[in-house]
Amino acid sequence: MIPPMLATFAVLALAVAGFMTNRVPLVIVALFVPVALWATGVLTLNEALQGFSDPITLFIASLFVLSEALDATGITAWIGQQLELRSSLSRTGLLITIMAVAALLSAVISINGAVAALLPVVVVATARAGVVPSHMLIPLAFAASAGSLLTLTGTPVNIIVSDLSASSGGREFGYFEFALVGLPLVVVTTLLVVLLGRRLLPGRTPERLAEAGADPRARVKSWRESYTADLDTERLFTGKMGAVEVLVAPRSTLIGRIVSPGMTTQREDLVIVALHRGGTADAAPDDPAPPGTLTLRAGDSVLVHGPWDALRRYVQSADVIAVEPPHILQRGVPLGRGWRRCLTVLAATILLLATGLLPPVMVGLLAAAALVLLGVVTVPQGFRAISWSTVVLIGALIPLSSAFVSSGAADGIAALVLDSAGDVSPHLALLVICVLALILGQFISNVATVLVMGPVAVTFAQTLGVSVLPFMMGLSVAGAAAFLTPIATPANLLVMQPGGYRFGDYWRLGLPLSLVFLAAAELYVPLIWRF
Repeated sequence: MIPPMLATFAVLALAVAGFMTNRVPLVIVALFVPVALWATGVLTLNEALQGFSDPITLFIASLFVLSEALDATGITAWIGQQLELRSSLSRTGLLITIMAVAALLSAVISINGAVAALLPVVVVATARAGVVPSHMLIPLAFAASAGSLLTLTGTPVNIIVSDLSASSGGREFGYFEFALVGLPLVVVTTLLVVLLGRRLLPGRTPERLAEAGADPRARVKSWRESYTADLDTERLFTGKMGAVEVLVAPRSTLIGRIVSPGMTTQREDLVIVALHRGGTADAAPDDPAPPGTLTLRAGDSVLVHGPWDALRRYVQSADVIAVEPPHILQRGVPLGRGWRRCLTVLAATILLLATGLLPPVMVGLLAAAALVLLGVVTVPQGFRAISWSTVVLIGALIPLSSAFVSSGAADGIAALVLDSAGDVSPHLALLVICVLALILGQFISNVATVLVMGPVAVTFAQTLGVSVLPFMMGLSVAGAAAFLTPIATPANLLVMQPGGYRFGDYWRLGLPLSLVFLAAAELYVPLIWRF
């Protein structure tokens, strides 16, 4: 029988190797972890599968529903337009705006919540600005991690180190005290990404982009090239009304009917805005219909206008083929139907997360339920919005943190640190703690990392007879430097598929950022919180 500690390190090494080779799907590699931990006897069956019922897993799933509501109601389209206006479509301006918003939002609702909420916004904004998503999504996740150091509730790590400090002879940290180190790190992170991001981030096209709302302005511009009618974006697209282009299907019952602009359809009473003959002029004889009308044939295109719900029902008919589904066009309309209800739910969610009145997972589940009950999203729509591959990845990797503690691997690391460091200066002791925390944090959760290294840091402080405050704050900074792997935080995983990233894409930009955070923990933190 393999010793549990050795088995845990072996599973970790194999998982990292599987992630780095990129030859096996990430989900399969992740599922290997709980299976291997159970097969080697490190965890029981229930412990190996506990990640799929872990609160963080359910919280992430609920955030996808909230993100879908923000997108479907046009709130993300409105924010995307504001990003465009503020940045004047400059890549640098857009990047700085995205990172600033991510940092501020993560300080209020959490790293994962900020990234999940802003992900569709960034995808839309980058598409409209002509920038590949892979140049923006890793910066989004990194900015959210840096922003978590702005407040006490930005991440559970801050709360853990504050409580540990108070129980170890120090004191609790104030709500905004973390910003003393967090604000400079947010600024430096943004500057480094702006200066190095273009060279260090890959320019990849993702295999499957999230459905982003089409820009109504671009659609109307393209329609003007095909139709002779006077088309106005603000008249065609509103929160309640929209337009869609359909093609007359082969063997459609509409073939042979004489129609003209201004008429209404037999189904759903949609108004025909414009018509266009499909094919070429030589493909069919002259149209016998009166001037201004058209005898419909297969392949003709028709532009219809009406309520969004009616448009969705209309395109389901076998008589027509939608060039673009109405729900995609609706997403591109700023502040569409239900945006006030969605914004109310979002505000209540932020308030509950900021005040800590309820556990985050309960807040997320209540928010998802409220969005369905208020008619903002449907149940099938909510389930489709959840990125199940991300949920499985997170659920499958959570047991690794538990195994690290229960197998004795964490205690082994702590003993090794104490034996190797011995009686040294506080600065060197802090450096050892932060380096180990930074390394561990790339493979297990930052919460688990702090739980492992926290007692070690307290022991160092007490042995050296110095304040525990710089050790706790330094540990929090090192825990936030989860930049080297996609499995370091759920936020890194959230952007992986939409950005088309591979396992090895994170460390290129993450390494200089990690060194900056390490330097801040070692050199800057003791200047504010003295030994």
